[in-house]
Amino acid sequence: MSAFPYRLVATDLDGTLLRSDESVSDRTRAALAAVTAAGAAHIVVTGRAVPWTRHILDDLGYEGLAVCGQGAQVYHAGERRLLTSVTLDRQLAGLALSKVEAEVGPLALAASRDGLDGEVLVGPGYRVQEGPLPVRAFEDPADLWSAPLNKVYIQHPTLSDDELTRVARATVGSLVDIVVAGPGIVEILPLGLSKATGLSLAARRLGAKAADTIAFGDMPNDIPMFGWAAHGVAMANAHEELKAVADEVTASNEEDGIAVVLERLLGL
Repeated sequence: MSAFPYRLVATDLDGTLLRSDESVSDRTRAALAAVTAAGAAHIVVTGRAVPWTRHILDDLGYEGLAVCGQGAQVYHAGERRLLTSVTLDRQLAGLALSKVEAEVGPLALAASRDGLDGEVLVGPGYRVQEGPLPVRAFEDPADLWSAPLNKVYIQHPTLSDDELTRVARATVGSLVDIVVAGPGIVEILPLGLSKATGLSLAARRLGAKAADTIAFGDMPNDIPMFGWAAHGVAMANAHEELKAVADEVTASNEEDGIAVVLERLLGL
């Protein structure tokens, strides 16, 4: 085994570390174990908030820091506590929503509440991806704004994710950030917040720097993380916007793309 050239391995979850059934392959687990044995740290950096991430970390036996909620939350898995948490200005988000709806018509809405046990609220017409993760339906729009939020999700009945994102950014990009985090997942975030924000905070706690970091991802919300890290690796299944800024493209999440790169760097 050769010396591993990075001190920090940052991996997105959905479409990257996780396969379509939300599992992590034995090969990828072994590659990550070899990386940590070589002295590097593995850090999960995901758009999911902590309540939707914790069960995956538990399955991995993961006890380090994780960056959740698109950088809003730095979570200590071993101690099960939030180290940092950034919330969305609800008044500003409401203004942004009204401006976007004035351009494109009514949107279907969902939102992620802040905290270790923050609920995901889902409004009328919002299409939720099938899976075991809990959501709570709401009918009264006032319920959406009744407690601190990390993010708001928006969907349009006819516009694609990329089209909705372009219009929203052009309309309210000076008020909030808009990102595509996955199929059917367009998010409103605090202005300036990104995975790079949370990753830089977590890296500092770990004594690592951008120059020490290799990052893996698959969606446009990973672009800031790639801009921060020394080396960005897009999965074969990644969005074209991310591939365009990646330093390399590996195999897909279904074909152990992370392991392919780590094994090469380890000389396995």
